[in-house]
Amino acid sequence: MSETSQGTPAQSATADREIVISRVIDAPRELVFEAFTEVRHLSQWWGPEGFTTTTRSFEFRVGGEWDFVMHGPDGTDYQEWITWTEIVPPEGIALLHGEHRDDPNAFVSVLAFAPDGAATRIEMRTVFPTKKQRDEAVEKYHAIEAGGQTLSNLAAYVTEIVRKGAEG
Repeated sequence: MSETSQGTPAQSATADREIVISRVIDAPRELVFEAFTEVRHLSQWWGPEGFTTTTRSFEFRVGGEWDFVMHGPDGTDYQEWITWTEIVPPEGIALLHGEHRDDPNAFVSVLAFAPDGAATRIEMRTVFPTKKQRDEAVEKYHAIEAGGQTLSNLAAYVTEIVRKGAEG
């Protein structure tokens, strides 16, 4: 960690606009990464508890797009759009996420996949355009809890794949 001249930890320039969520998942890094790269996987786990996802189009490549609808447990539909800006298998993915292409409120997420013994540590760092948008995402949309639930869903999904694979 970097430090300022006073010996206190330095704060990143985006700290007041970001949310960082991490989790260790008991599955190999390649599998955890793959769960983000194929729509057949994403549709099984993406989103917080009680949400389902319907994909309209999906192309996993830099510049490719994922156009989808998240269906909330209360019946509310959320139009979503992602474009991938960087893909480094199996280490990381960077993406732009909004409600639609050219969304002025779109935010950037960077996902890092690191080996942690036989498991994988995933870190999801999301940076919003403004502090106000970050605060609204936290307060109105419960972004921190929702992100944690999404990574929990991912963990349950990939560990089930590992378990089934071990059964033969």
